[in-house]
Amino acid sequence: MNWITNYVRPKINSMLGRREVPENLWIKCPETGEMVFHNDLVENHYVIPASGYHMKMSATDRLKFIFDDGAYELLPSPKVAQDPLKFRDSKKYTDRLKEYRAKTGKDDTIVAGYGKVHGVPLIACVHDFGFMGGSLGIAAGEAIVQAFLAAIERKVPLVMFPASGGARMQEGTLSLMQLPRTTVAVEMLKEAGLPYIVVLTNPTTGGVSASYAMLGDIQLAEPGAEIGFAGKRVIEQTIREKLPEGFQTSEYLLEHGMVDMVVHRHDLPLTIARLISMLMKKPPIAAAEVETAGVEQLAAPANGGEPVPLPAAN
Repeated sequence: MNWITNYVRPKINSMLGRREVPENLWIKCPETGEMVFHNDLVENHYVIPASGYHMKMSATDRLKFIFDDGAYELLPSPKVAQDPLKFRDSKKYTDRLKEYRAKTGKDDTIVAGYGKVHGVPLIACVHDFGFMGGSLGIAAGEAIVQAFLAAIERKVPLVMFPASGGARMQEGTLSLMQLPRTTVAVEMLKEAGLPYIVVLTNPTTGGVSASYAMLGDIQLAEPGAEIGFAGKRVIEQTIREKLPEGFQTSEYLLEHGMVDMVVHRHDLPLTIARLISMLMKKPPIAAAEVETAGVEQLAAPANGGEPVPLPAAN
């Protein structure tokens, strides 16, 4: 039976052996249940082609997408105390940090970069929801403050992309102190006469929505993003009433005056560049670029009304 062992078995194993398939090869649309090939989703910047549902993006993917040719200068991450409260729940806080750093390849949730968007120089500050739900702690707060200071030093605008569940509970009051710190940084940028634009992404909640995420000179939002302080279920339990359909979505906030525009992800770079050009009284973006991106449909209300175009740059 040696000849079977030596020759036949490897051939049978090669035919019947299980091939390894990546878990994320197909992505399910949360809205329609449609299965989308991962590579197609990446090429479409994490927007489901059929439904238009905006999936979450990592901070690195977001920066590559927003900046011209994906080129930008990564701002250094500040060094702060890692576990000032020696916090522990089901596991040590330091162990959680090691786990997420290994998983994401990032030091913390905030990633900031300097580059150009349609030729307009700016600093973009992005929350990575994959790192502990984008929670705001000491490291994130310091990174945000340093990004604002860098924008003031370089005399360029700052664009914020929040995506967070709120303050980081493992750091207690120290995480809550980042709310006034970042708010002061926003005011410093405005006093320097530099624009501050916020692009609300899914989700933006908790202390982040109660501070710098809602203080922009212009508030943009991606379609379908959940935006608010407390969650819908918590509010319903507190007031003992059923909330309206679509409550806390970017479209709902647009209808109620809390957001200036709801902008499709593909249109964000051009929209941001045009807004900054107007705010800083610089030459407008070329008309050819505007037509290519379809800016006339940037801010379509959720109620099916007419799209709200960007005002012409003077």
